[in-house]
Amino acid sequence: MRGVPINIDGMKKLELVANSIRQDIVRMLVESKSGHPAGSLGMADVFTALYFNIMRHNPAQPSWEERDRLFLSNGHICPVFYASLAESGYFPKEKLLTLRKLGSPLQGHPHRGAVPGIENSSGPLGQGVSMAVGMAIVGKREDKDWRVYTALGDGELNEGQVWEAFMLASKYKLDNLIAIIDRNNIQIDGTTDDVLPLEPLSEKFDSFGWNVVVVDGNNMNAILHGFDMARSCPGKPSVIIANTVSGKGVSFMERKFGWHGKSPNKEEGEAAIKELAEARKKMEVGR
Repeated sequence: MRGVPINIDGMKKLELVANSIRQDIVRMLVESKSGHPAGSLGMADVFTALYFNIMRHNPAQPSWEERDRLFLSNGHICPVFYASLAESGYFPKEKLLTLRKLGSPLQGHPHRGAVPGIENSSGPLGQGVSMAVGMAIVGKREDKDWRVYTALGDGELNEGQVWEAFMLASKYKLDNLIAIIDRNNIQIDGTTDDVLPLEPLSEKFDSFGWNVVVVDGNNMNAILHGFDMARSCPGKPSVIIANTVSGKGVSFMERKFGWHGKSPNKEEGEAAIKELAEARKKMEVGR
């Protein structure tokens, strides 16, 4: 699917999928006793939009040549990536509970070839963006109509390599490339403002020759509209700055940088699942 029009019922289905993905993230992290909940929970809405409306892909044919490609640059938020792949049907959901276990294909950073649907191995921050730019150049040179998406964190913008990649994308007018910034304002050492201020971020991307779209990254309607705007700008790569709430959906995690890389214990996991389940009930009855 790619940009399928959404009515109210369709929007509700997407929001329910995002809730399911959040619950899976919590279960995975409780079981693994290790991992990164803040960014994973915060990006659940964006990944739901990508896999269930925006991207053209086929779980039954993961190597389909005409598929859109997603390069995860901030690989530590792989719980949301794995949960989205499983929810889409790339592999059984039961496998999610093997996260970070010895011998599991679902390690703390994605590895290409470990399970279907992973386009790039990631770990060192900044590299996924460069890979995405390279793939977008391939798409242009071979006159392909598939698109390349890359997700990265705002803390990752501290890396000089990403800005080199952004310049290259602008040089080659890669309008087949869309970058999504998880703008949650936190990183492992604190807030982005305290560690290394990024603002004015939109103006920075504009000066680098990118089409800039700013959205509420936890509002499904705004996310879908943002992708529409990003895909309708010829001659420029696009960046969606998704303003998200870290730990979204779990009140005791929200906006707290301490949850960047700290997994919930059993009791915390139960409380988180309860809160998400209650939110789901409200969605289902339309309240």
